[in-house]
Amino acid sequence: MTTGWLAVIDMQRVFADPDSPWATPRFAEAAAGVRRLLPAFGNRVTFTRFVAPRTPDGAWQAYYARHPFALQPPSARLWELTDEFTPDARHVLDAPTFGKWTPELAHRAAPEGRLVLTGVSTDCCVLSTALAAADASVEVLVPADACAGVDDDSHAKALHVLDLYRPLIRVTTVAELLAG
Repeated sequence: MTTGWLAVIDMQRVFADPDSPWATPRFAEAAAGVRRLLPAFGNRVTFTRFVAPRTPDGAWQAYYARHPFALQPPSARLWELTDEFTPDARHVLDAPTFGKWTPELAHRAAPEGRLVLTGVSTDCCVLSTALAAADASVEVLVPADACAGVDDDSHAKALHVLDLYRPLIRVTTVAELLAG
């Protein structure tokens, strides 16, 4: 079994649906990588969901003025995890922020001090979570083939930036993680 805690970032309908304004083109490829990793982590998996706040404040007001379709309650269909992940989602963490490094995720990752980050999008929520976790002294591993960006170029750039934080953050692959 692989060590650490697996965080599956925002594998939600809003990012999977090709007709969504927030569609992630390689969502299915990232999902395949996540599925390969799930058995290796057993019950040490947290799924996260990006959800809109009830009332945006500060800079989020301008953000939601640009994306008014997203101002829906956490129970809205667009915020649901995709069907393939719903059965595996024993631990689900909701956050109205890009970064998912919350006290709850920190508590789960703390015993082993290692966090594997997968999901979407590499250039937003994965990146934001990785930087905060690294600042909290947690080793972060990001399997590139279990993540997807808003486009291929942004994905590659985000992976490059993440890899600049070695040894705190290390970009890897699903195969490397499973090989131990």
